[in-house]
Amino acid sequence: MKAKALLPTAIALLATAATATAADPLPDPTAVLAAMKKATSFCTEKLAVHGGYASGWTQDLSAGISEHNKSKTLISIQPPGTTTLGLTFVKAYQATGDTQFLDAARGAGKALIECQLSSGGWYSDFDFTEKWLTKFHLHQQALAGDKDPGKRDHRSTLDDNKTQSALLLLLELVHLPECKDDTILREAFKFGMDALLAAQYPNGGWPQQFSGPADPATPVKKAAYPKAWPREFPKAKYDHFYTLNDGNIERIVSLLLRAHELSKDERYLNAAKKAGDFFILAQMPEPQPGWAQQYNFDMEPVWARKFEPPCVSGGESMDTMKALHDLWVYTGDDKFLKPIPAALAWYDRSALPDGTYARFYELQTNKPLFFTKDTYILTYDDSNLPTHYGFKLNVAKDLKGLRALMQKPREELLAARSGPTQEKSWTSKAKGAAGKVNIALKEQQPEGYWLSGDTIDAGDMVKHLNAMITYVEGARKGGETFAKLRQ
Repeated sequence: MKAKALLPTAIALLATAATATAADPLPDPTAVLAAMKKATSFCTEKLAVHGGYASGWTQDLSAGISEHNKSKTLISIQPPGTTTLGLTFVKAYQATGDTQFLDAARGAGKALIECQLSSGGWYSDFDFTEKWLTKFHLHQQALAGDKDPGKRDHRSTLDDNKTQSALLLLLELVHLPECKDDTILREAFKFGMDALLAAQYPNGGWPQQFSGPADPATPVKKAAYPKAWPREFPKAKYDHFYTLNDGNIERIVSLLLRAHELSKDERYLNAAKKAGDFFILAQMPEPQPGWAQQYNFDMEPVWARKFEPPCVSGGESMDTMKALHDLWVYTGDDKFLKPIPAALAWYDRSALPDGTYARFYELQTNKPLFFTKDTYILTYDDSNLPTHYGFKLNVAKDLKGLRALMQKPREELLAARSGPTQEKSWTSKAKGAAGKVNIALKEQQPEGYWLSGDTIDAGDMVKHLNAMITYVEGARKGGETFAKLRQ
């Protein structure tokens, strides 16, 4: 039955849900779990392709959608998609013990294994058609004896948390007791992590994309301002350069720390520390002690896309400070904190009149840089900006949060990483999620999905499921304290 045919029923159910919400601000955890299971059934039965997921779907389910493609047989590795939903199902299983969620998570992991590239990582998305199977050189093909990629693409991408999130899902699955005998899963995870470690440059950085190990002869240098840089887009390749854009290396560090936490493999911790050393090397000298989006092998900021000039970035600098602070919390090594005060002082003198920050600050002058809509001419004028990209950023809240974290003792932050231990704290988590859960219950369609306009969005699915997971787990571990609160 098509979703549109269900609208009258949906309206009636929404009205019922709204009434229930007003009378019951703390919903029945059993009903919330049922809603989670219904959403998961819809995902696995209606949306999954080989166990994986696109980033969105047309309401009639005729096609899956990713950032650049649309197809009935498409899955997305870029969040939100296969990796994000898979990790959500892992969390749901850990919170509830319900094997329906485990099966869904393992299905997502299986899809990733099928489209893992021979270089160890993943592309943005994958379409399970003959054309795509011959377009890429896959790890499973290499295992079967087809080892020469020829002209087939096998470059793994770290852009937008693709390979990182895929490896994180495999990591979480590998360390579930129920998956301990899954040799195919374990091999794919090990192959991917080994490839990621091999792609780390001698200075601790990573490129945006890799097809094999990094050149061990690449020099280790400190960040420097170029003597000159082109004001017009040079159309040069940049994917082999050190890339902080969109938190790429920050997300690698998070993956490595989680991998060490679960496995105790010192290789992962050493690689994370080495990445921290790269962050320290990559901090620009005064008068702009922040970080660039990408650097060449002389550690000078360089162009990437036509709207990403050499600059000091108000976005990537924030990501890097967070990663450095996380490294300090995990390791206790004070060297990871030392770059942060100078960077915060740079932020203090770089705010725009409206309190936002520029994505791009001109090298050495610190003037905000922008682009003109359509023509992409570099300018100081922000009156005609392209709309597809964040040229101004609201990071004031992030800066305030980081400053607050830096005032807390490391022991307190380590304890917070472990999560609540008392019924009262778990009950508080459930209570905090109740509002979002009531919205999720109210807006859930009868078949189990949520609509965003006229599409089904994986990000919305993840958002609502995560709120429900937090609530159900908090209610369960809140025990008598939670039960009394609901009375």
